[in-house]
Amino acid sequence: MQFRVVLTSVMALFVSGFQVGALGPETSPRPTVRSTEILKVAAKDHLATRRGLQEWMAGFRVRAVEAGIQEALFDQVMQGVTYDAETVKRDRNQAEFTKTIWDYLDTAVSDLRIANGQKALSKWDGMLTNIEARFGVEKEVIVAIWGLESAYGTFRGTNPVINGLATLAYDARRADFFEAELMHALRILQNGDITSDRMRGSWAGAMGHTQFMPSSYQSHAVDWNKDGKRDIWGDNPQDALASTAAYLKHYGWTKGQPWGGEVRLPDGFEYTLADREILKLPSEWEDLGVRTVDGSLKDAYGPASVLLPGGAQGAAFMIFSNFAVIEKYNTADAYVVGIGHLSDRITGGKEIEHTWPRQLRALSKDERIELQKRLTAAGFDTVKIDAKMGPLTINAVRRFQQSQGILPDGYPSLQLLDRLRAL
Repeated sequence: MQFRVVLTSVMALFVSGFQVGALGPETSPRPTVRSTEILKVAAKDHLATRRGLQEWMAGFRVRAVEAGIQEALFDQVMQGVTYDAETVKRDRNQAEFTKTIWDYLDTAVSDLRIANGQKALSKWDGMLTNIEARFGVEKEVIVAIWGLESAYGTFRGTNPVINGLATLAYDARRADFFEAELMHALRILQNGDITSDRMRGSWAGAMGHTQFMPSSYQSHAVDWNKDGKRDIWGDNPQDALASTAAYLKHYGWTKGQPWGGEVRLPDGFEYTLADREILKLPSEWEDLGVRTVDGSLKDAYGPASVLLPGGAQGAAFMIFSNFAVIEKYNTADAYVVGIGHLSDRITGGKEIEHTWPRQLRALSKDERIELQKRLTAAGFDTVKIDAKMGPLTINAVRRFQQSQGILPDGYPSLQLLDRLRAL
């Protein structure tokens, strides 16, 4: 059936192309592929993918049974699995890594999301207060994660989790990670926590109000309302919100410590100091001319580092150890700043004061890979060629900037890539 659907879809696309006036071979500036050739290529690719997935599932079945998954459950749950090309495409283009931080924050901390967060905080205040008391995680942070992960439960995801995880486990890029997550998902089903038809979530297998991966569910989900189930999928968010607090507590959340705060840098600031590995007390940063925007950052919060997610032209932040705890949810700086800033705004905090360099655009995936390759070839090793502009790449950028006598803010701009191209 699926083979016939693909043939029909390809034929529909082909026919519609000619209906809108596609050029024939006499007038086209390039060779035109005949319809039968298009159909043969599409059918061949689909058949190869389907066979490959079936072969992978046969091997995975052996591994799953050896790991304790019941054969009957495996066969029942996995029988309808199909390859989802859209899931693979989305895995390659996650928003936190493909947008500038200012574009990301425009959506993540929009006026609507702030207002809805304030409503959610008010509606569930009693429960959230008890969760905060139990786990030592501020309720506004929990609400901010809820807001960014599912718009306060509005968009929990409708994708079949098993199908998405199987597709990504079969796909070669992060096969081991997603196969492990798929194994955890099968264990959740085997334990009776939820049925397979209700196990729905994001394209990547994240589930429920706060988008737990199956492994996180297994390790950190709690039954807050004591009904015998750890239900993060249902309309009532209490188990999911308590589970989020338990997750953050496990990774070392410090109650009473902010994630960070905006700072102003002095003229002549030594930008090599804006490094996650360089930690100083707020008073020590102040001695270097770094000033907090609202004066709220204190030595009692512990040592901090300076972060420049938009380079020297953007806002600067002083970040504390709770920043790294939020990173356990998502490693992108934009995401962590989004959670922190949204939590501040929900409780009446001010907007980010400094403007962003909106004239700059984000590098495409191909450009980010090219940047990493060129940096490494020039002697500034990024360690990984993964298109992610994390600390390793930022440090490599900074070293290259120093070698060129330009401001070493670590920002991977198009101008910097052009300079590398000119070497």
